[in-house]
This record gives sequence, C-alpha cells and structure tokens, in this order.
Amino acid sequence: MISIKVPSVGESITEVTLLKWTKKEGEWVDRDEVIAELESEKATFEVNAEQAGTLVQKAKEGDSILIGDVLAEIDETAAKPAQTEAPAVAPTTAPVTMPAAMQASAVPNNLKTSPVAAAIIADKQVDATQIKASGYAGKIMKTDVLEALAHPGKNAFQGQTLFSREVRTEKMSNLRKTISRRLVESKNTTAMLTTFNEVDMTAIMQIRKQFKDKFKESHGVNLGFMSFFTKACAIALSEWPTVNAYIDGDQILYHDYADISIAVSTPRGLTVPVIRNVESLSMAEIEKTVVVLAGKARDSKLTAEDLTGGTFTITNGGVFGSLMSTPIINIPQSAILGMHKIQDRPMAVNGKVEILPMMYLALSYDHRIIDGRESVGFLVRVKALLENPALLLMGKDPVASLLEL
Repeated sequence: MISIKVPSVGESITEVTLLKWTKKEGEWVDRDEVIAELESEKATFEVNAEQAGTLVQKAKEGDSILIGDVLAEIDETAAKPAQTEAPAVAPTTAPVTMPAAMQASAVPNNLKTSPVAAAIIADKQVDATQIKASGYAGKIMKTDVLEALAHPGKNAFQGQTLFSREVRTEKMSNLRKTISRRLVESKNTTAMLTTFNEVDMTAIMQIRKQFKDKFKESHGVNLGFMSFFTKACAIALSEWPTVNAYIDGDQILYHDYADISIAVSTPRGLTVPVIRNVESLSMAEIEKTVVVLAGKARDSKLTAEDLTGGTFTITNGGVFGSLMSTPIINIPQSAILGMHKIQDRPMAVNGKVEILPMMYLALSYDHRIIDGRESVGFLVRVKALLENPALLLMGKDPVASLLEL
C-alpha cells in the first residue's frame, strides 16, 4: 500500500477540509490522476495519486484532516480492470412537464451538482437554481432533481417549501472561518474610517461603447470597468504612497508597486486574488488577468500564491445592486476601495440639471497610518482619473504635459 498524506500548503496552516472525492472507494486510479479536492483556510487544491492502483479512502467528505495525516492509500498490487463498454442507457419514461418558471438549459457555473444530477437537469430542462440541494456545501444530488421533478411546485419559491419551519445546521468551511476571523480582526485592530465621493461614468461608458468590439477583436477579452479602476488606483497609489503601505509593528512598509487585490464572490465565500504590478500592465493585460483569476475562483482553483501579497483592494458591490457601502479593510493592507452601482441621477452641471450615470465610491482606510488629507486626496485623484480617462495614459493632462505645466 502507498500512503497519500495531506501535503503542507503553508507554514501557518495546520488542517484542511476534504471537499470531495473525485474517485470512488475501490476505483482504479492512474498515476498523477486527481483523487480528491481539499480546502485550506486560504484556497482549494487537488491531491494526485502517487502510484497507479485501487483507491482506499481514509476520510469522508467534509472531514477536517491535519497536515501530514493519511488521506488515502493506493493498492499498487491490484490488477488494472479490463476496459468495458458503457452500458446502453435504458429508455426513459415519458418526460415530466415542468412549469415555465423552472425550465432551463444548463447548470449555472456557481452551482455544484453531481454528474448524474447534471445529466438529468440537462435532459429534463430543469432550472437548477430552483432545486433545493441536500449535498455537502450546497451540492445538488440526483435525489434533489428527482424530488423537484416529482413535485414541480414544491420548491418554486426560492427553493423552499411554503410555510416551512425547518432549521438546518451546516459546518463552517475553513474558508468561511478564515473570512470570519479576518473581518473581526480587521474591525478590532484598525482605526477604520470611510470617506465617500462620486464619479461621473459618462466618459468611461462612451469609451467602452466606442471601442468594445475592436478591443475584443484585438485582445480576445471584453473591456470592463475593472481595468479603468485598477489603473486609476495604481496611479493614485504612486502619488499617495501611504495608502499603499502597511503597519508592521512600529514601522511602516511602503510599496513602490501596486499589487491590487480584487474581491471575488464565489459559492464558497469571498476571495481576494491579486493582480501583480498593475502599474506596469496594459488595460488588456489587466482584463485578461481578471478573467483568469475570476475563472480560477469560480472553479475553486485559486492557489495560496494567487491570494497573498496584495497592497490595496478593490471590491465591487455594484454587481449585486449595492448603491453605497463601507467595505472592511483587508488586513494587513491599510485601505480598500468600494465600487457601487451605476445609476442615472440628476446632477447640477454649469447651472443646469442633467441626468448622468453616477457611481458612489467609498474608501475605507486605517486612520492610524492614513490621515484625512491623504484619504480624501487619493479618492479625489481616482475620481479625476476616471472622469478624464485620457489621464490614465500618463497620469497628466496631455495638453498640460505638452506645455510643461
């Protein structure tokens, strides 16, 4: 037997959670084939078979396992089973007609399903978002889909039985424990204060409308808002270095680069992967990095390297409809910028009322290191860069630069 132990994933991490087995008990696995997915307090990662053989599981899904403990064993002396043809699928019964509100064509990326459940959902055209999941970590199982098919109206109201008094208990994941601990630590250890401003998004929206097709054709990614905001923040951070600094004991650590964390919501919780050296990246490079990180977050493939080392954070509550909020600092960082919903509002422009697409910005900062002048100055600079995107090219007005003003 070959023992497969839980690998070390960081010096401060002592245990992980077994999210799921990707291979069944007693099933044949090839060398380097993925057999399980584990979750630490920072990220999820896969475990591969070190030898070919049959799998002997030593833990159950949802178990907490210490680093170095035996996760599974591989019986390398077992004979590899002969390949067999897949059995013919038996004819299905007459299709069940679902209400229009529950019909759909595919499982959304933010939902987890078993392979059988996913096949039934696709075959019967069931809206997976209306199915009440009973599996671990909100996973939709075969029985859940069959129950929805048998009782089409039962779960039609947000996946709940009408007048239900059910109370469910679910173990907190390592990621949720970490989120909880770090948010409380941030509130208790920083002198957090929030300053607000608003930005007219007209210029950026016009640029996106004018160039989005050419941008997609040239670079293979969409031109989103995040590249404008990260670029504006990188410039402003270089001008207000304290906003980009850490407190380390009785010292202040300044960073001459902008590693900007972007908050990404996943089915398992909030993660903050990092875009490195934003000040040195083009708009297309930023957008491509955002797509890669968001995809890894959605598929639970973020590594510890993806999540560590940010110097400043941007979070976008606007994608969920938030009009204004006070984001919590992502320690050990000293500041976080909150983006919000773009909403048409009446604004006074040159003595006249105009309807403009406006967004509220919120900068939460640690008042121990950042003073009011610096926080307000930083946010005003970000506002100016966003309302005049040409400034993002060199940080200065092109005409003023030409005239050396």
